[in-house]
Amino acid sequence: MTDQEKFEGFKKKLIEDNETQYGKEIREKYGDAVVERSNAKVLNMTQTEYDEVTALEKQVKQTLAEAFKTGNPAGELAKKAAELHKKWLTYFWSDYSKEAHANLAQMYVDDERFKAYYDKEQPGTAEFLKDAIKHYTGIK
Repeated sequence: MTDQEKFEGFKKKLIEDNETQYGKEIREKYGDAVVERSNAKVLNMTQTEYDEVTALEKQVKQTLAEAFKTGNPAGELAKKAAELHKKWLTYFWSDYSKEAHANLAQMYVDDERFKAYYDKEQPGTAEFLKDAIKHYTGIK
């Protein structure tokens, strides 16, 4: 099996795992077409793009941690974290809107699974990210 074949299998497994864990929920919430477009973006992702989005995810987390320490979700570091988060989303979303970004940020607080993910290292991070994204998008 070539590296490319392994990578193609890896991407398919990512989608299968996501569908198993969240598929019914996200399809009901966003519709089949939105989910299928997102899955297609993952399937069409090159190794370079995957490496970029993986590095970007780390950068989002690091910048968010630094911004959190400032306590200012409207500050420059928080804005940078929100911008990086937007850039990360565009690897998976076929269409970006400020409203969808703000709604996702709200979900990070409302859904205990996502809140636990963001609050793992520092409690309150999910709320901070939500506030930063809402400042960034201008949507309250």
